Amino acid sequence: MGLSTNYVWYASYGSNLSRERFLCYIKGGRPRGSQKVEVGCKDPSLPIDEATYMMNYPLYFAKRSERWQNQGVAFIGLSKDERVHTYSRKYLITAEQFIDVVKQENNGATIEIDLEEVILNRFKTFRDSWYGTILYVGEEQGYPILTFTADWDLDVPFVKPSKEYVSMIIHGLKTTLSLDDSEIVDYLLKKPGINGVYTHDELEEIVRGVE
Repeated sequence: MGLSTNYVWYASYGSNLSRERFLCYIKGGRPRGSQKVEVGCKDPSLPIDEATYMMNYPLYFAKRSERWQNQGVAFIGLSKDERVHTYSRKYLITAEQFIDVVKQENNGATIEIDLEEVILNRFKTFRDSWYGTILYVGEEQGYPILTFTADWDLDVPFVKPSKEYVSMIIHGLKTTLSLDDSEIVDYLLKKPGINGVYTHDELEEIVRGVE
């Protein structure tokens, strides 16, 4: 397929659940709470479609991101598990835009990416970095659903995410996915990196404060 003109679904599961935050990767700009200005895609066209999508891959928080107060950020594991449910928002964008988003998540690194290889092998690591592994999670309306994560597959210490980062995810769960406050608290409290680190009351207070 001609990937330069083809469309793919990008399934976001972290801060890009917030449409406002994701569009900084498309159009450029500094997202609320982040300490970095994004350059945007060469093609700043908006997604032609978007929808909520449930992924059967585990969500967890790890590493320490300079973007987000030097605290943990979201990843998903590489092993599918039907018992696991991770909320995502999928955006239908061009394959070229998707590759530009991956590059921005890798701090502008030049990465040679073959999406057909990803689809054939289910996932492929193109760069030894936090978000250098692209994962094929399914297909809808004839377009592949892709996301990116790390290659260590949960074999890493979990790290508490900052209030600002959690707030961005909550913003997406609230405004883009339309979950109510109790659903968001119940969902996030079970995730490694948040589970046992944030209390129910702390998380509930953060959720209440997010518009």
